[in-house]
Amino acid sequence: MTDKIPAWVNGKLTPLDKMEVHQRGMRHPAVSVFVMDGQNVLIQRRAMSKYHTPGLWANTVCTHPKWNEKSSDCAVRRLREELGITGLYPALRDTVEYRADVGGGMIEHEVVDIFLAHASRQVPVRPNPEEVMQVEWIGIYDLAAEVARRPARFTPWLRIYMDEHKDRIFGTLVKV
Repeated sequence: MTDKIPAWVNGKLTPLDKMEVHQRGMRHPAVSVFVMDGQNVLIQRRAMSKYHTPGLWANTVCTHPKWNEKSSDCAVRRLREELGITGLYPALRDTVEYRADVGGGMIEHEVVDIFLAHASRQVPVRPNPEEVMQVEWIGIYDLAAEVARRPARFTPWLRIYMDEHKDRIFGTLVKV
């Protein structure tokens, strides 16, 4: 079974195979979630079995909505599927667009709805080992500094978020 995600073809959203979308670098919708506890953010290290950027650190959840799925529903679904987190209802913070080479001949050209959710560090987290190999809470200032210092440890989109969009995402929380 192939995963169909929406992508723009001739200005119209069309369901296409996820791998084809990435191999052709097609513009498509995406969802990113940052779960926050004050100035701390939950980040994940992607499983080694992921088809691109395995073993790299990313924001709490990053994914693609299914065909005809609302981005808010996708955010809740992927928190549950990737990290076993339930009971959070992330709020849309902003929408950003980026294009990045993610290796293996694949390009992410995403129009991303970015969501924030607030939770205690004690929120139960049960990572799906097919998706996530490690999670960590880190201060947002420390994350920004670590991304700048050692960018190869992080996914291209997290580097872009922290370098170009952190004020739009985190507002007055971050002035690094």
